[in-house]
Amino acid sequence: MKRAYVFPGQGSQFVGMGKDLYEKNPDAKQMFEKANKILGFSITDIMFNGTDEDLKQTKVTQPSVFLHSVILAKCLDKNFVPDMVAGHSLGEISALVSSGAISFEDGLILVAKRAGAMQKACEAVPSTMAAILGLEDRIVEDICKEIKNEIVVCANYNSPGQIVISGTINGVQLACQKAKENGAKRALPLNVGGAFHSPLMLPAQEELEKAIKETSFYEPICPIYQNVNALPIKNPNQIKENLIKQLTSPVLWTKISENMINDGATTFIEVGPGNVLQGLVKKVKADLEFLSAEKDF
Repeated sequence: MKRAYVFPGQGSQFVGMGKDLYEKNPDAKQMFEKANKILGFSITDIMFNGTDEDLKQTKVTQPSVFLHSVILAKCLDKNFVPDMVAGHSLGEISALVSSGAISFEDGLILVAKRAGAMQKACEAVPSTMAAILGLEDRIVEDICKEIKNEIVVCANYNSPGQIVISGTINGVQLACQKAKENGAKRALPLNVGGAFHSPLMLPAQEELEKAIKETSFYEPICPIYQNVNALPIKNPNQIKENLIKQLTSPVLWTKISENMINDGATTFIEVGPGNVLQGLVKKVKADLEFLSAEKDF
């Protein structure tokens, strides 16, 4: 009977997220106010009262999702008793802070730098992502390899039969076309600013590497299953190395889900906005307990 706490990434945000925490919990209010000072702008105004468009800017989205997750974990207090943690893409930093591997302040600074670096990389080369539904991983991988003179790779292995591809606009369009020809149920372009978890993020990775190397990492209270290899890690140096590779490597979420379940996870608690990760884990194994930190505690 083990508890896995999972932290969502970009795309799960919504206007009003975190407002209840701010209004009802003095510790949460203090953390949000500290975040406004660190970031140099009132992110709480945008989170609580902004528009969907305001919230979609990468420099706002990533800190918003991070803050909601980390402050929610803090507010769980005695109900935050993880045997293991994992986070999807950006959510990995939320998981690291919540499990004590990085301080709240350092985590927020890393997220802000990550968002800025990714935004710059997105503006440098027009690029995009798309979700491919209903094909085996191997077939999608082969389709990506077949496309020449463009960049297109598998970026997120989300669940059996759901892979997100990432690359140049033309490369992704060609791959979507081939996926449909190969029997994909759907090939959906995603409303994102660029090709996350692809070689096009190399400039962002290089920029973020310096910030990660300057950040203090500690041994977390439980293993963290990291995106780049899906393995449970507690060694601070290994955690750091894996985090550096994350921006250009695929998110191995299916494997993370499988490994957590094989290692005894019977309850998955999603900490942050939405319930996307619960849905993905359910596709790996449905007969588990699934909870939302916001609604079930």
